[in-house]
Amino acid sequence: MILVDTSVWIDFLNGAGTRHRRLLHQLLENDEDLCLTGIVLTEILQGIKEEEDFKTVQETLLAFPLYQPQGTETYLKAADIYRQCRKQGKTVRKTVDCIIAAVCLENNLTLLHKDSDFTRIQSCLPLKCLAVE
Repeated sequence: MILVDTSVWIDFLNGAGTRHRRLLHQLLENDEDLCLTGIVLTEILQGIKEEEDFKTVQETLLAFPLYQPQGTETYLKAADIYRQCRKQGKTVRKTVDCIIAAVCLENNLTLLHKDSDFTRIQSCLPLKCLAVE
């Protein structure tokens, strides 16, 4: 199962000509197992200005499985992710990225992203990320 991060969905929804958008398009066409987490859903939807677009995107995204934090343990894991990276000299800029990474690690999900925070996390922890070529 591949959790698609906000950074890739934004490129996809904006029709950006990036490798990440093309890969997501290919994954969707091939009916790959894709999912979201609640915080990614929130980040995507809060950026949509038009009401009609909001409803369409919301309906589309809610068709994917939604992985949630498993409670206090997820947030403790997110804090530990940040601390482990910092100990190795790598600063994760956004707390939300630590939470997303924790959800991926808890559920053995592979992450598709376009965010340097996840690259930093992956260099310190066994976060599985989909390579974009």
